[in-house]
Amino acid sequence: MKKIGFIGTGVMGSSMIRHLLGAGHSVHVYNRTKSRADAVVSEGAVWCDTPAAVTEQSDIVITIVGYPADVEETYFGENGIFSKADEHHILVDMTTSTPTLAEKIYAFGKERGIRTLDAPVSGGDKGAKNGTLTTMVGGDQAAFEEAKEVLSVFSSMVMLQGPAGSGQHTKMANQIMVAGTMTGMTELLVYSKAAGLDLERVIEQVGSGSAANWSLTNYAPRILKQDYSAGFFVKHFVKDLKIALDEADRLGIELPATKQAAALYEQLAVKGFADDGTQALVKLWWGE
Repeated sequence: MKKIGFIGTGVMGSSMIRHLLGAGHSVHVYNRTKSRADAVVSEGAVWCDTPAAVTEQSDIVITIVGYPADVEETYFGENGIFSKADEHHILVDMTTSTPTLAEKIYAFGKERGIRTLDAPVSGGDKGAKNGTLTTMVGGDQAAFEEAKEVLSVFSSMVMLQGPAGSGQHTKMANQIMVAGTMTGMTELLVYSKAAGLDLERVIEQVGSGSAANWSLTNYAPRILKQDYSAGFFVKHFVKDLKIALDEADRLGIELPATKQAAALYEQLAVKGFADDGTQALVKLWWGE
């Protein structure tokens, strides 16, 4: 049994915590809005008042928060993780954040003998609930090997991609692909509806051929049920695509399709759908 700290009890984090509890680990938790941790606390997690307090009670500290600024505050703030972390800790940031910040956390930790990993995930709310997330890791091999068993509790694939920042770069590659499948899936439905086709039959057939993809399988049925609840928030996808485009600029490459997808999702957020799931993109065509 591991002593695990977990900071961030949102859609993803809560399911991940439940898997850790189910595997017999002790889990101390913190969330900026305390009420959002009530469910997992009632199921056996232990509340702490600050990230520092979580760190004091843990050997491995996992974070999955909203934005890079939240990551920065969680690690470097007055009551942040680094105020209490020492050589025995492994710190794992699973937020989709910037490679630059992952490298900063790594460098700060390395100077103090603290092991850190960047380990963003893919799979959405369904993957978190089913324990089938894909976890993309950057950092040192030794720290990865020690943390892998814990990460595997809620992941179907955990892979070290390279040094610090590599997990975040891999997640950007993932989000670039997702941007393409989400826009393709949305326009498939818009076109099929305009052509008078039976959408359920279209989804069934094209999903068995070369157009098959995760977005079509998981999000198209939600759209037909008018279920726009967030497995992954529009506002967070906008954040991710902005990071991907910023990194592309830094690398000196052009990603025109990703740029167009980002513009569409920004438009969706401006229209008031930032807290919907990413499948709400279809609202740009179909309305409420």
